Amino acid sequence: MPLEAPLLSVHAAVVFLAAVIIGLVIGHLMFLHDKSLTAAVAAGLVAAGGCVPVLHKLIG
Repeated sequence: MPLEAPLLSVHAAVVFLAAVIIGLVIGHLMFLHDKSLTAAVAAGLVAAGGCVPVLHKLIG
């Protein structure tokens, strides 16, 4: 039985994991600052999405 190819490469998994961690940290800090859940979620999503291309170039 042949092995199937993985869904993500190790590089992509590391980039996405780092982006999620950065997004969670930024979202948590925004929540502590503003006490607004919507602002925290928006800041976390923007931070995670914005750092993916940068991390893709840096991690390699």
